[in-house]
Amino acid sequence: MIKRFFDIVISLFALAVFTPLMAYVAFKVSKTMASPVLFRQIRPGKNGKAFEMIKFRTMKDSVGKEGHQLPDEDRITPFGDFMRRTSLDELPEFWNVLKGDMSLVGPRPLLMEYLPRYSKKQYRRHEVKPGITGWAQVNGRNAISWEKKFDLDVWYVDNHSLWLDFKILFLTIKKVICKENISADNHATMPVFTGSSVQDDRNVENSKK
Repeated sequence: MIKRFFDIVISLFALAVFTPLMAYVAFKVSKTMASPVLFRQIRPGKNGKAFEMIKFRTMKDSVGKEGHQLPDEDRITPFGDFMRRTSLDELPEFWNVLKGDMSLVGPRPLLMEYLPRYSKKQYRRHEVKPGITGWAQVNGRNAISWEKKFDLDVWYVDNHSLWLDFKILFLTIKKVICKENISADNHATMPVFTGSSVQDDRNVENSKK
């Protein structure tokens, strides 16, 4: 209840303070990438329950000659890259926090298609609400492997506290200012998670058979 109280208070404050900035970002996105301004996607929340996450768009919907979508590095715009480096694209997620779908701090909500690819341990990252930032984000973000990232997520699930949340928020501000670990090596974003490399742990899909 205390965590939820702080989520509401800080989200309301952030939305009020950042409204002029969000209006400017929306204007720039509409000029550089056209409509829609917001990127909406279904993501898994607590216990894997689906919700619609919203962010500012950072990429164009560009396709190649054969009609296939171009790689991320070919679709991201200069302003989109700037938004990612400064985390401006994440600002609309305060609305998700206010609605209760997300928390300020927690494992980042990834793709629905990843759910059956997790090992049973990795799936535990869904035991808490996803967050705008998290323990993995302040300990490497996109510069670490998927396995390391999920280990950090599960560590947070087992050790989360209000004090730890405030520490993560402080470290997040520092990371944003320093623009650290935005992308994985040789990728504009994070490469697709294709499944756990841990051979002795069945994934969630197989464990249900």
